[in-house]
Amino acid sequence: MNHPQYLKQGSVIGITCPASAIVQEKVTSAIQVLQDWGFKVKPGRTVGTEHFYFSGTDAERLADLQAMMDDPTLDAILMGRGGYGMSRIIDGLDFTAFLQKPKWICGFSDITILHNHLQANYNIPGLHSPMCGAFRPETKDADHIKNFFSAISGERLSYHTKASPFNRKGEASGILTGGNVAILAHLTGSVSEVDTTGKILFIEDIGEVLYNMDRMMLNLKRAGKLDKLKGLIVGYLTDMQDTERPFGQSIQQIIYDKVKEYDYPVCFNFPCGHEEVNYTLTLNMPHKLIVDETGGHLELMRS
Repeated sequence: MNHPQYLKQGSVIGITCPASAIVQEKVTSAIQVLQDWGFKVKPGRTVGTEHFYFSGTDAERLADLQAMMDDPTLDAILMGRGGYGMSRIIDGLDFTAFLQKPKWICGFSDITILHNHLQANYNIPGLHSPMCGAFRPETKDADHIKNFFSAISGERLSYHTKASPFNRKGEASGILTGGNVAILAHLTGSVSEVDTTGKILFIEDIGEVLYNMDRMMLNLKRAGKLDKLKGLIVGYLTDMQDTERPFGQSIQQIIYDKVKEYDYPVCFNFPCGHEEVNYTLTLNMPHKLIVDETGGHLELMRS
């Protein structure tokens, strides 16, 4: 595994927006929080800019991300926001310099594309983490924000979640992978598709219609992404919508229905995804998952 170095006082974090646009004020607040924690910050050219739905043209966003990935002075790259846009530029990236000095890629949602591409092709870990809008003066002492700094600094990580009637008890150890359900389904059949065999899969999503979630979970199942897992962790399923004619299952029932025939542990209620409290997960690293009557317990395992 080509492992990025953990950060310390004085480490440099770049900020870029490879997908949707973000207003300058949110990035300014994030920079202040990062600096308060002892890091140096280097904003990219796509910060505070916009081009219709995106932070810039495809060429501008690609160039800014490429410059960040090539920059040997950077230790991590924090994405301004997700939204949509990574799949339009992922195939234009050159990873040659990045592989000489891999950096922590920090973000989630649409950034699931880059996380999975790096895992599938180069076996490099990344952080499924909050992005710029989450780092504000009033949140810098919140547990989930301090968890980000613990993750990027290489500290011990352990998580506990409340019980769910949809949980399935058990224990498992394996590499953690995954991210946004819509993106994972979108990546099947591409060079960014990740083999989930023998891994613990994490999923989350926002703003989807229930029948579409059913279709995407079926896509993952038919693609062989659910049958050979060591475990499944389900994060936030935010703002799910039904149609005028009811679908007939809750979102939890939809997901559990796709894995009910298997015997690996399943953990719902994990506090990660598109909500204010969004804990950081270290993707492509070994974890231990325990699901019992009290809830779920996840721990990052380091050699």
